[in-house]
Amino acid sequence: MDKNIKFSKTSHSYIEDVLAILFGTLVISFGVLMLKQAGTLTGSSAGIAFLISYATSLSFGSIFFFINIPFYFLAIGHMGWEFTLKTCIAVALVSIFTYIHPLFAHFSVINPFYATIFGNIIMGMGFIVLFRHKACLGGVNILALYLQDNIGLRAGKLQMIVDSCVVLASLFVVTIPMLISSIVGAIVLNVIIVINHRPERYIV
Repeated sequence: MDKNIKFSKTSHSYIEDVLAILFGTLVISFGVLMLKQAGTLTGSSAGIAFLISYATSLSFGSIFFFINIPFYFLAIGHMGWEFTLKTCIAVALVSIFTYIHPLFAHFSVINPFYATIFGNIIMGMGFIVLFRHKACLGGVNILALYLQDNIGLRAGKLQMIVDSCVVLASLFVVTIPMLISSIVGAIVLNVIIVINHRPERYIV
């Protein structure tokens, strides 16, 4: 390819945004299903929702929706109403889809290590779709994207640190093998984000 060729960035259409958010949240919520049925977890606000759901009788979907509410104020003030609205919709869709997926899919036999790795790969792909359409899943995602845009700290690096802390906290609710699987899965998820979410390289 001729290195002198320059590409201009153009905005996604509303239809593209709608479809991307729909597909991205479907993919992410299916990854959540794999982790949930394997008894493992991931990091970020989703990891916190996993921890609470494992320790209580509350559902992942409802917990995930409510713990993200405080982060919307940061998003409104620093990232705008459009980003906040897309993120709110994405969070709501993931919460809803986590109720719907089990009605159609259930793994009677699934290896926890395999489910955690593959589930996080799937979730990472979904995150990239949301990020490229100016949306995320709230929580640490909002903070990570804000810091990346304002001080240049890569989103994946911050999330990897926070996610590792969340997964380590799971020692109180999961077994050591599940903990190890969860840590590896969280690393895989964030490596995918670090490698693929580079706004300066992305041509929409």
